[in-house]
Amino acid sequence: MIKYILKTLWRHRTRTILTVSGSAVALFVFCFVASIQEGLDALTRQHQNQQTLIAFQANKFCPVTSHLPQDYETQIAKIQGVRDVVPIQVFTNNCRASLDVIVFYGLPAERLKAIRAFRLVAGSWESFQRYQDAALVGRAVASRRSLATGDKFSLGQLTITVAGIYESPDPAEENHIYTHLEFLQRGPNRNLVGTVTQFEILLEPHADANALCREIDATFRNRQVATDTRPKGAFQAKSLGDLVQLIRLSHYLGYACVGVVLALVATTILMAVQDRVGEHAVLQTIGCSGTRLFFMVLTESVLLSVLGGGLGVGSALLGLAWTNLAVGAEAVTIAFTPSARLACTGMAVAVTAGILAGLAPAWQVSRAEIVPALRQI
Repeated sequence: MIKYILKTLWRHRTRTILTVSGSAVALFVFCFVASIQEGLDALTRQHQNQQTLIAFQANKFCPVTSHLPQDYETQIAKIQGVRDVVPIQVFTNNCRASLDVIVFYGLPAERLKAIRAFRLVAGSWESFQRYQDAALVGRAVASRRSLATGDKFSLGQLTITVAGIYESPDPAEENHIYTHLEFLQRGPNRNLVGTVTQFEILLEPHADANALCREIDATFRNRQVATDTRPKGAFQAKSLGDLVQLIRLSHYLGYACVGVVLALVATTILMAVQDRVGEHAVLQTIGCSGTRLFFMVLTESVLLSVLGGGLGVGSALLGLAWTNLAVGAEAVTIAFTPSARLACTGMAVAVTAGILAGLAPAWQVSRAEIVPALRQI
């Protein structure tokens, strides 16, 4: 009876359009909220199995305030279990939570390929290595700022030339800009020669990460600047601590969106059932069973919810892919990540809401008596 259901929905097109539109808006918001959690999960998965540590200045939280002596690199490299040490200077436009965080990472050009698995989609490595003010820009940053190779980009008193644009398996990585270490150390009003923000420490495959963290911190505990060393995933989780709490609170907004879909579809189906009491009685008279009517009303409910869900989920995924949004704090970013799993989750929510919204009206129709219903014709 699909044709009959479609004709019924079209016959009350204003009500149908309003219900579908409301459901679409609710699922759109649900997907945007869920995409933040997707980005956080992707960031966690990306680093949970990596044998990488971050050494930061103890009792500091923002990269602007962390200044470790660069000669610590030699001493850390001598510790057993350490495979490589990369000094990194970090500069960011905002240490607080923001939707437009720009993060510069300065490190030796020859070491960049060894620690980052990204691919250039424009420009060349040779241009980056040749010029001191050259930079490799993540695809998301380039898209948001409309940058192309050869363009100049300024942030504060720093001005870089885009030597290349890269894409990465890690969506959050595409929100970074990589420059030369000395460029950030010797920038205008930045007398930071001899110091770095942090060290990225690559470990041997079977090294004990936690034990090495303790050993590194113990080595520099009584030096001029103490270190706070953590696995990379734990370091990022600490930097995003307050932001993670906000993301968890945003789940309640997602649940509210599901409730909105449920209420909208349930109200529409209940109104439709009450308007067609006599019509359903006629269908029973010509041989439609209560079970068939039950599934007919349930299908109508699911169809409304799925139409709205498909529109909302599709719009959200297109919007996320186009805007390349990211939220960050303390130079660590979380990308709003559109994914197949997010689309499946959104459609599963739409189907579930449609089923739950239609159960009560469908049960009411299937149990209605023919004679009293025919009197309403």
